[in-house]
Amino acid sequence: MKAAVVVFPGSNCDTDCFSALHDVMKQDVQYVWHKERTLPKVDLVVLPGGFSYGDYLRTGSIARFSPAMESVRTHAAEGRYVIGICNGFQILLEAGLLPGAMLRNRSLSFICKHVWLRVEDTNTVFTKKMKKDETLQIPIAHGEGNYYCDDDTLKQLKDRSQIIFRYSSEKGEVSDAFNPNGSRENIAGIINEKRNVLGMMPHPERASEPVLSSVDGKKIWESLISG
Repeated sequence: MKAAVVVFPGSNCDTDCFSALHDVMKQDVQYVWHKERTLPKVDLVVLPGGFSYGDYLRTGSIARFSPAMESVRTHAAEGRYVIGICNGFQILLEAGLLPGAMLRNRSLSFICKHVWLRVEDTNTVFTKKMKKDETLQIPIAHGEGNYYCDDDTLKQLKDRSQIIFRYSSEKGEVSDAFNPNGSRENIAGIINEKRNVLGMMPHPERASEPVLSSVDGKKIWESLISG
């Protein structure tokens, strides 16, 4: 698999994503500066976490206008894969590649900790190596990860199986007690209708090696690599 990690001014998880794919998973990866108007021929585009443009205005709202994003849109429209992690998820929402929006965490505080996710759907290239309802331990690190959408959008996400991850207990219980940021119905990750663009707030690249206390994030990379 060939992958590209788009680097925005303020990205701080680009090297983590590169390392997870290149050093851990042994894949062909390259960086793409956000001002590049064309992408290399790759299978996967990664929009990494961080604070693109310092999170001025709204998270992701300036990065969506970066020249590289036009090529990301084309890449997605052609059916190739895109994953947006944390700030990358926020950018996908602002760019209209995924529905909904991000609000401030209900605590109004930055949260950095390991959480549990329940896998809601395995009929995606990102989750095909997982089992439905299994739980993953993956860290979060965000101040604006409170996913919101209106009722019609929520119904569509449910009807079309576009909710991929929910915050849960270790045993898979989904309730407000295990919702770290106030996201609607504990939503932690969603996919587009074509099922080739995934956005998630937790950081799988930070759970891809034993030294990081969890290797559950590797399952996403393994799923992608398996094609």
